[in-house]
Amino acid sequence: MRTLKLPRTLLAGFALAVFTTAALAAPPTPFTATYQVSRDGEAMGEATITLKSLGHGEYEYSNQIHGTSGLAAMLGANSSDVTRFRWNNDAPETETYNSKVSALKTRQRVMQVNWNAKQVSVNEGKGVTTYAATPGMVDRNTMSLALGLALRAGNQNVTLPVGVKQRVEQQQFKVQGTESIKVPAGSFQAERVTRTDSDKHFDAWYVPKQFPLPVKMAQSDGGDLTLELVRYSSP
Repeated sequence: MRTLKLPRTLLAGFALAVFTTAALAAPPTPFTATYQVSRDGEAMGEATITLKSLGHGEYEYSNQIHGTSGLAAMLGANSSDVTRFRWNNDAPETETYNSKVSALKTRQRVMQVNWNAKQVSVNEGKGVTTYAATPGMVDRNTMSLALGLALRAGNQNVTLPVGVKQRVEQQQFKVQGTESIKVPAGSFQAERVTRTDSDKHFDAWYVPKQFPLPVKMAQSDGGDLTLELVRYSSP
């Protein structure tokens, strides 16, 4: 096993081309990545992201965040996002996605994709919403991995179909340049990627030749969260 621990995702980023379904990407290699998580500049906890191969082109991608500091620790704040996806046409495609957030009360989202019927169903405990599936569709959990695979394939302008509560969003990302960045895992020359189709703040710094996930990610959706890579290991 190769382990990197050098002296956070949730979520992600990013031959000039518009990229839709991670074309030409090789299947991902299983890994475990640990991130330091902060909210509004204050330490919040730790995220552990794992990718496991289930065989026959099936994978499980898990993102577990545990509140270990400040208010997050006092409230017992934790989140669990687990996706099962298939590798299809050189791209990840979501099959099931389960999200659970606990802090005083629990919120849950269950997404299921019936690829034979090309239909998505989403249940947040108040009834089921359905809509048409789009080839190459991922979910908000696996979006950052899909972006990393797109970068590894040499793309700098990326459009990904992302299944959300009531529809598929064609989320657009662009590499803005290369920057020097320092995180707990070390110092890197990283590609900074921003989302260009939304006013929600999203920046991610990737080193695609080394990692399929960002070494740092900052976003406003769901709170001003920042993730910084602490360590990464793969077989």
